Amino acid sequence: MALAQGLTKRAGGVRSASVSRRTVNPVRCSVFSAKNAAQRSAEVGREWLETILSRFGPATDRAQNITTLDFEKPLSELDKRIKEVRKVAEENGVDVSSQIGELESRAQQLRKETYSRLTPTQRLQVARHPNRPTCLDIILNITDKFVELHGDRAGLDDPAIVCGIGSMDGVSFMFIGHQKGRNTKENIRRNFGMPQPNGYRKAMRFMRHANKFGLPIVTFVDTPGAYAGKKAEELGQGEAIAYNLREMFGLRVPVISVVIGEGGSGGALAIGCANKNLIMENSVYYVASPEACAAILWKSRSASNQATEALRITADQLVRLEVMDEVIPEPLGGAHSDPVAAFPAIKAAILSTFRHYEPMSEREIQLDRYQKFRKLGQFEEWVVRGADWRNVRSERASAAGVQTDAGTWALNEAEAAYIESSVNADEAWDATLVEKADWTNKPVQPPGLGRSGVMEMAVSMVEARRRKQAAAGSRSTAPAPAAAAKQEAAV
Repeated sequence: MALAQGLTKRAGGVRSASVSRRTVNPVRCSVFSAKNAAQRSAEVGREWLETILSRFGPATDRAQNITTLDFEKPLSELDKRIKEVRKVAEENGVDVSSQIGELESRAQQLRKETYSRLTPTQRLQVARHPNRPTCLDIILNITDKFVELHGDRAGLDDPAIVCGIGSMDGVSFMFIGHQKGRNTKENIRRNFGMPQPNGYRKAMRFMRHANKFGLPIVTFVDTPGAYAGKKAEELGQGEAIAYNLREMFGLRVPVISVVIGEGGSGGALAIGCANKNLIMENSVYYVASPEACAAILWKSRSASNQATEALRITADQLVRLEVMDEVIPEPLGGAHSDPVAAFPAIKAAILSTFRHYEPMSEREIQLDRYQKFRKLGQFEEWVVRGADWRNVRSERASAAGVQTDAGTWALNEAEAAYIESSVNADEAWDATLVEKADWTNKPVQPPGLGRSGVMEMAVSMVEARRRKQAAAGSRSTAPAPAAAAKQEAAV
């Protein structure tokens, strides 16, 4: 009996224990499910954060919204096909690395050939590319530190002009440049890189600041021209540009100008009067836009391609004409295709130019800038019949020629005599200015004409003779030379 009760108690204890275990299991399952949910939420949050941060990291693929020019479309299609082949090979586990490498080498060669034979019109399109690096892009990537400065000390601040102090390799520079926008909203705020008068006054304010504290000046030119609106003219656009042109020649610090896009007319020159003018490989520099030139000369904007050819606005042509001093190479495909690769070349060119002027005195820097602009505008002056100047130039190059007394070269004796007469005239003019002599050619009147009534009578006789000749319709009615002499003697 006692054994039966003990078995019953043990069975009851086991039963109660099993019941208690069943009541604990749901709690433990809920704990496990909560941990799994927390892990899953953490993984989802991590993926979301990585997705957000990937937008701020370096780009691994070409963005879809990058503008493709007409001559770049074959290159873009080839790059797209290479990516598709690589993606299909990765999905199917096929090794086609050799074929992809061959396609990439062909694409590289095609890109090199395309950009080596760009026409001036295509260079202009590349210079105006919306994805080309702007002034702030370059400054923020070539400087160790940069602080932007604002205001023209007259209550205005033009967003189209960016100014600030930055350092490169331990040297402080004053950076000034035109700033364009990336989209329509920013372009409207920056006025499409076309400064107002207060923008040029702002630039001159910081140029004076740099001149006072001995900071070399670096300017980045990227503008289609100064803003030509009514408000800008009322605020003195022409005066602001002319004032900058005059004051920049008196700066005692080296000025380095870099054309990073398009440099148009006085709007570019107002911050471009520099000791050294550098230009990027696919940039342009012109006195008037090709469209405006075509409208003026050809009376039609459709002739802009012809105007682009005639203006000589590309980097190589400008260096050949000595308007620009050095070309900064761009990565293959242009700076808009790989901006990061373009920044080191710009920084190296600026620092190399600065090292050239670093040991110079203030007076030497001023004279260097003066001599640079004095030698611009060299020309050859000789008459070309039928506008066949190429053949005439080759003939002059092959001719032996003669030397003038002044020591210059001339094609023949007639041209030498003309040069000598021009030199004599210039020397006589200089002597007249030095002596302050009366250089006005006064009419010398014969004696007797000062008497009253004599001049009136002579004029009336000449008019009467002209009336007779007109009536007769020929010169036969004119008096004989002897009779005319007697008549004049009588007068």
